Amino acid sequence: MGFYRAMTGPVSLLRDHGGGVDAAVRRFGGARADWLDLSTGINPVPYPVGDLADGAWTALPDTGAMDDLIGAARRFWSVPDGACVIAAPGASAIIAQMPDMADGAAFIPGPTYNEHAAAFTARGRPLADDPGAPVHVHVHPNNPDGRLWDGSRGHALTVIDESFCDTCPDLSQVGLTRDPGLVVLKSFGKFWGLAGLRLGFAIGHPDTLAPPGRAGLSDRLGPWAVSGPALAIGARALRDGDWAARSRARLDRDAARLDRLLTAKGAMITGGTSLFRTYAVEDAAAWQARLARAHIWTRIFPYSRSWLRLGLPGSEAGWARLEAAL
Repeated sequence: MGFYRAMTGPVSLLRDHGGGVDAAVRRFGGARADWLDLSTGINPVPYPVGDLADGAWTALPDTGAMDDLIGAARRFWSVPDGACVIAAPGASAIIAQMPDMADGAAFIPGPTYNEHAAAFTARGRPLADDPGAPVHVHVHPNNPDGRLWDGSRGHALTVIDESFCDTCPDLSQVGLTRDPGLVVLKSFGKFWGLAGLRLGFAIGHPDTLAPPGRAGLSDRLGPWAVSGPALAIGARALRDGDWAARSRARLDRDAARLDRLLTAKGAMITGGTSLFRTYAVEDAAAWQARLARAHIWTRIFPYSRSWLRLGLPGSEAGWARLEAAL
């Protein structure tokens, strides 16, 4: 399969992503520090890391630090009894292992985050157009249009990627992980704005994350999969419910502000989350280039000439730059 045959069809195998500011600098000029990167869905006001004990940097991560992180994750996401939590160096590391958790073709309704399809293809696994396939993968809320999982179950494995769901915790499907056959993925980098920390989680029934007769996810990730700083910062942030509540309120306000700004310039809202917004415009590549000449980088997609995605500016200076460029 190549590009999406339709906007609801099978996913593209072209692994394009946000970011790539270095390439934008080469094309449009300026110094990298001068650019405002709105091409990702990462919280632009990150969690304040604070000071770390020296041992977080110098010692091999110990089981106590991992237990502390997992305990904080269980409480933050209300993980049900009977489900387990596995931490990894980023959600992408988990996504790459999901094809080995069950056999058969994967149904991945698109358009969506393309690393899921790439993971199955890399294992030589077929992608299916038929929703009767034994493996389902859904991004919830979806990137880039904010579509929600339809709730379909009864498959050998259902993967629910909730990388952007911490902005809307009431929509989380973590409560379903008490039952076998369903895995919820969490990305720490998006909501907490610390993508460079590389921290992600898989939540699921033990028999789903360690299927009988095959290596489980923890074994595949290996020892010391999560760095000492990530263990410490992750545990600290997951316990800070006040920061999470304030951030959700701010992100909601800023997403509405971005919608007002873009629709006033003729864009139409397609969807998204409060971490990113996707708009339909007449010529997305032209919009991207126009903003890039002002050293503002946005996201377009290989399967749509009209979709333009923007993350949120993190400061009043950034908002002013965007408004001026528009």
